[in-house]
Amino acid sequence: MRIAIIGAGALGLYYGAMLQRAGNEVQFLLRRDFEAVCSRGLTVTSPKGDFHLARVLGFRNPDEMGPADLVLVGLKTIDNERLAELVRPLMQKNTAVLTLQNGLGNEELLAEAFGPERVLGGVAFLCSNRGAPGTVHHLGEGAVRLGEFSGKFSARAEGLAATFSAAGIPCQSVPDLVKARWEKLVWNIPFNGLCALTGKTTSDLLASPAVREQALALMGEVVEAANAQGLSNPIDGNAFCARMMGLTEGMDRYRPSMMIDRQEGRPLELEAIFGTPLRRAAEKGVEMTRVRLLEALLKLGE
Repeated sequence: MRIAIIGAGALGLYYGAMLQRAGNEVQFLLRRDFEAVCSRGLTVTSPKGDFHLARVLGFRNPDEMGPADLVLVGLKTIDNERLAELVRPLMQKNTAVLTLQNGLGNEELLAEAFGPERVLGGVAFLCSNRGAPGTVHHLGEGAVRLGEFSGKFSARAEGLAATFSAAGIPCQSVPDLVKARWEKLVWNIPFNGLCALTGKTTSDLLASPAVREQALALMGEVVEAANAQGLSNPIDGNAFCARMMGLTEGMDRYRPSMMIDRQEGRPLELEAIFGTPLRRAAEKGVEMTRVRLLEALLKLGE
């Protein structure tokens, strides 16, 4: 399969490297890592085993890449005003676009530009950080859940899940993409938000009983909002939040992406992770009071 990676940060570099190692033809749209990757290749460190790709197809301009079978989008949502123009040169008759971006609203943007039948969305439960140029550090997790924007099972989604799984990326297709998106927000909103606000890692937060309690309360608000969205079946709040807490306890001093963005002076993905979910919750009569406060506090630093 010919795959184009748009948004080659920690997520795009890791998944792209895994897919290339499995035999797919992968092209990367690169910025910071262009010189290093094109001259020295791409290195992945991982508890599952380090590896190096000596030859990597890197580009600075999507017009140079040519059409792809799959466009995998890992672009930060703060750059979504450029998303359609970056993807358009890669499209051919049967090209599918899979966005693994954070938050809500990304599939709708792609569907408006290229048609809903082209679009899939997914959520990645991945702990990874960029290292020196040309290096990505996989710290743990990595599973992907993906589905059609239309909300139905399809042979295409099943095939993509099989391609990811064959590359060592645990992946399953789901019929309810909206539910999968909100389930990711149950983790993203409290931990991305609180880590960015405080400058503390996930381990630091969980070491404080008071902060742990507030993180659970934030999770509960997101579950309530999610279950108001007409999901195929509701999220079991207590069980799901307990599972997310258990996963977080296994992340040793992890710095989520929003925390790194704040520390490095980059804008935060507040609209996709906070703004759109808050609006969609309010449209269903659910007010996420703690989430709204956290968003307001994060905006003070922007």
